[in-house]
Amino acid sequence: MSKKKEPGSFKDNLLARSKEASTVRKIVSIILIALILILVIGGISGFLYVKSALQPVNSESDEQITVEVPIGSSTSTIATILEENGIIKDGRIFRFYTKFNNESDFQAGEYTFTPAVTFDEIIESLKNGRVYIEPVHTVTIPEGLTVDQIADIFSETFEFTKEEFLEQVNDETYIEELIASYPNLLSNAILDQEIRTPLEGYLFASTYDFYEEEPTIESIIEAMLTQTEKVYSKYAADLEQIDFTTHEAITFASLVERETASEEQRQQISRVFYNRLDAGMPLQTDPTVLYALGEHNETVTYDDLEIESPYNTYYIDALPIGPISNFAENSLKAVLEPAESDFLYFLHDSEGNIYYAETHDEHLQNRDQYLN
Repeated sequence: MSKKKEPGSFKDNLLARSKEASTVRKIVSIILIALILILVIGGISGFLYVKSALQPVNSESDEQITVEVPIGSSTSTIATILEENGIIKDGRIFRFYTKFNNESDFQAGEYTFTPAVTFDEIIESLKNGRVYIEPVHTVTIPEGLTVDQIADIFSETFEFTKEEFLEQVNDETYIEELIASYPNLLSNAILDQEIRTPLEGYLFASTYDFYEEEPTIESIIEAMLTQTEKVYSKYAADLEQIDFTTHEAITFASLVERETASEEQRQQISRVFYNRLDAGMPLQTDPTVLYALGEHNETVTYDDLEIESPYNTYYIDALPIGPISNFAENSLKAVLEPAESDFLYFLHDSEGNIYYAETHDEHLQNRDQYLN
């Protein structure tokens, strides 16, 4: 016998279902509103973040930050370098910006920026291969100069005196710190008590830009050592193969540098020095005598040749105890790649021409012909 339905149950079911649907609609509406709010807030936050990331890190800052962009760097690598050094806020935004604006062909090199620089200024600088900030001072240090002469040049540009510069480059504690900081360039050889100036030969001849009104003496010295290390590193492995220490190679390069300003003649001079060393002969190069005397004379007398000094190559049968000046890269290259010859002698005439000879008799003939 079937059970009879209770009156009103169908209506109750409809009401229940209607109430349930209403609840679902409310829940869906709340979820949709929440999602819309999330999207709107996320969109606004994203917009504000991107807008902020496009702005300079600190428009009020004049701090100079130097970065190195290696050869072959991608835009992604450059963006990472800029972000890690605090020049931009977000490397990803910089990548998107350069891609959106179809910017590329950035050049490797050393750049100096401030946190106040804009994306467009960074891009312009990277495309032209130049630092964005103009240097306050530009100082050129020629080849073949001693530390004493270098001190003269810097003291004419900056507020410190020549004596203060020389005091710093001769400070043993500071030199020991530099040896620790530049282990691939400096060694304890420069601390020998007979070395006149520890950093002689190690302050590279180049043009230096300074972005401060008054850089410290230490920062100047270290900029020059960094440049020397950069140049020397190109030839270091090959020089090691011919059993030269760094100190010996730089000493040799300084002799080549001081004997001739002609890049074409440096390989030939280098070969003469090698031939003399191989034959057990003294190098007998006049610039070492002048350095031993501590003078900048134009000529050397017979009395001068007698000075007992580890720098005087008329007195010793080897390389001097240390460099006698800084050097050009070409002089260092000549040490590594000397010309092929059997010459043991050379002399300069009054016009700077150089004449070579294999024997002493030929050398005397050249002297009679070109110096008398």
